[in-house]
Amino acid sequence: MTDAPTLTAPPAQTGRARLSTLDRWLPAWIGIAMVAGLVLGRFIPGLSDLLSRMEVGGISVPIGLGLLVMMYPVLAKVRYDRVASVTGDKRLLISSLVLNWLVGPAVMFTLAWIFLADLPEYRTGLIIVGLARCIAMVVIWNDLACGDREAAAVLIAINSVFQVVASSLLGYFYLTILPGWLGLDTAGLDISMGQIALNVLVFLGVPLAAGFASRAIGERTKGRDWYEEKFLPVIGPWALCGLLFTIVLLFALQGEAVTSQPLDVARIALPLLVYFALMWSVGIVAGKVLDLGYAKSTTLAFTAAGNNFELAIAVAIGTFGATSGQALAGVVGPLIEVPVLVALVYVTLWVGRRWFHIDPYQTLPQK
Repeated sequence: MTDAPTLTAPPAQTGRARLSTLDRWLPAWIGIAMVAGLVLGRFIPGLSDLLSRMEVGGISVPIGLGLLVMMYPVLAKVRYDRVASVTGDKRLLISSLVLNWLVGPAVMFTLAWIFLADLPEYRTGLIIVGLARCIAMVVIWNDLACGDREAAAVLIAINSVFQVVASSLLGYFYLTILPGWLGLDTAGLDISMGQIALNVLVFLGVPLAAGFASRAIGERTKGRDWYEEKFLPVIGPWALCGLLFTIVLLFALQGEAVTSQPLDVARIALPLLVYFALMWSVGIVAGKVLDLGYAKSTTLAFTAAGNNFELAIAVAIGTFGATSGQALAGVVGPLIEVPVLVALVYVTLWVGRRWFHIDPYQTLPQK
């Protein structure tokens, strides 16, 4: 993807014109969804237990459906004929791997020990969140911030492969080996490679295959103009609807734990806030320094900052139990990640205009 053209219209006006009503009020919708989930989980007896029982292979069926609905429209927008050009950008691929699998886990490990040294269960849960690199919601934040869709698809796929291969090894290293070297407390973690692979298959493989098939069949039968001007606008709102549905269910799952332990939630939230802001900042600065352009820098920043909270929660519950402190730390992850990354979408758009000197909406691919 080439660098975006310079501004030809007032940036604020252009941005507002391109945002739909649903997108423009996204922070409010997400806030309402979070509150609704917490209220449902807190005041409807047995709801969280019911959601916990609706699992197949360790995956919550309702949450899985919400994530599939959320991811499909964004992956259906990807122009897969441009993916080859993304894989050829070694600067983007190498910087993404370094940020996701070297910098990210190390930063979360450090922050967990700095802020939660006296709370081992929450500390372990936070480290698990840092090991679960993002493969799902990043497509939403990247799309809202006008990042490179094709680059996001490639980086998510690469992260998925690394997740299956590296998560259990990194878990052992950061929870057992490294603390032992540093004279700190150690904690065991038994992560099933099959469970990780199943999560990747469901949360990425299914919507990716559906998105690819939709574009291939739609363009072959109706043409690209029909596909992008008629079909995509119809399915587009599904992504944010799926996101809101998923948020309601996630917060309903442990609504009682979150609302009954506000001080613990605050303790867990602080290092998460630092983590998301720091990783996004490192990603956007790295993109600028490497001259990747606005769209790819945005994708690099959000793939570095986001985490696969659904996998982190599944691992924490499967290893330590649904009522454990580790599971609570996993649930607090999206509690902080969702509003922070929504805010960073708007910061990214501002950075595009002020620092990259372009209108982010002009980075979108043209027909």
